[in-house]
Amino acid sequence: METLTTNGVRVSVETFYQATHSDPMNNKYIHAYRITIINENDFPIQLLRRYWHILDSNGRSREIEGEGVVGKQPILKPGEVHRYVSWSPLATDVGKMYGTYLMIKGDDDSEFSVKIPEFLLVAPFKMN
Repeated sequence: METLTTNGVRVSVETFYQATHSDPMNNKYIHAYRITIINENDFPIQLLRRYWHILDSNGRSREIEGEGVVGKQPILKPGEVHRYVSWSPLATDVGKMYGTYLMIKGDDDSEFSVKIPEFLLVAPFKMN
C-alpha cells in the first residue's frame, strides 16, 4: 500500500491485478485499485476533480482528467473517510500511476490540491 498526506488529506492506494479480465497474449493487462481518502483537517472538504498520469513500460503515457471519482464528488467532514475502487488497462505487464485531486475547503470555498501517491501496476507473474 502506498500512502501520502498533502494539505491535511491522507490518500492510500492498494492495487489488484485482474487476471480474469486481462489477456496477456493480446497485451491487455487490467489492474484495479482501491483508494482511501481521509480528511485530517479541522474543516470539511469536497473532492471536485481528479487528474491521473498513467505510464506503461513501453514509455507510453496517458493523462486522464475529470469531475469527481467514480461519478461522485464526496464531501468529507473532519476525520471522515471515503473509499472507492476503479481500474486501469495497460498494454504492458508493468506500469505506474500517480495524480492529484482538486479539493475545495468547506469553511472558505478555497481550492487546493492533494497528491495521489505514485503506485506500481505489476502483473504477478512479472514478480518471479
